[in-house]
Amino acid sequence: MAWLQLRVRSHHPEFAEEILLAHGAGAVSFVDAADNPVLEPAPGETRLWHDTLTLGLFAEDVDLSPVVTALRELLPDGADALIDHTRIEDRDWVRVWLKDCPPLKFGERLWVVPREKVAEVTQPQAVILRLDPGLAFGTGTHPTTALCLDWLASQNLTGQSILDYGCGSGVLAIAALLLGASRAVGVDIDPQALRATRDNAIENGVADRIRVCLPQDFEAMTADVVVANILANPLIELAPLLARSVAPGGRIALAGLLDSQANEVRAAYAPWFDFDADVSHEGWTRITAHRRCAR
Repeated sequence: MAWLQLRVRSHHPEFAEEILLAHGAGAVSFVDAADNPVLEPAPGETRLWHDTLTLGLFAEDVDLSPVVTALRELLPDGADALIDHTRIEDRDWVRVWLKDCPPLKFGERLWVVPREKVAEVTQPQAVILRLDPGLAFGTGTHPTTALCLDWLASQNLTGQSILDYGCGSGVLAIAALLLGASRAVGVDIDPQALRATRDNAIENGVADRIRVCLPQDFEAMTADVVVANILANPLIELAPLLARSVAPGGRIALAGLLDSQANEVRAAYAPWFDFDADVSHEGWTRITAHRRCAR
């Protein structure tokens, strides 16, 4: 099977990554557009080149025109971004990911680790999430996922119920279950993501405590904790639904938005929530808040 590789040259490569993944890219990677070296990054740091190409991999029969339209409309420099595509032959993309992705630590004891590298984590009290993302987004390497995992690792989740809206590979819901949550629901528009979440839940021994569904099959619920790592516009549109899904006094974490979009997203949730201080990493913001109790 061959693939289509969409190449995006933009000043916002990680935002381009979000858009590509949201439109069904099977894999996304970054390469240098100008052959400049990147020195060894510090632990936990994701360093990109000054001039970065974002490469999205799509099935050979995919119509790329809607993806290009979204890139033009959503990227801050979309009108000027250079976008083209090429046909490439198949590779074992999961093995490529495993080769390049080291174990990642979040908080004091949470680790996200490719299943083939579990032996590299020797911390006695480590909580290890074994991950094989397949073709669904969510490995912990992206700043938005890392922001959410850091937040979950800092919370007392014992006995809590979790809603992961836009679950991707299920990494956030599964991490919450491993950290003590009692049950979780994962929602995603992509059946491939639901499949990856189920597989990863089985791999981590939590399949009996998680349910996954498409948005149209989502049944109203109130969870103690809601996490939504998607894009800014969907977060704004989903504000009433996600607010109803947080129990009074419960917590919400919103990610997938650029720093410049934080005020607009926060305003959409202000009728229901009291906010913590925002946290920013590499141009991306995480918003966390508590649901007000009814008076």
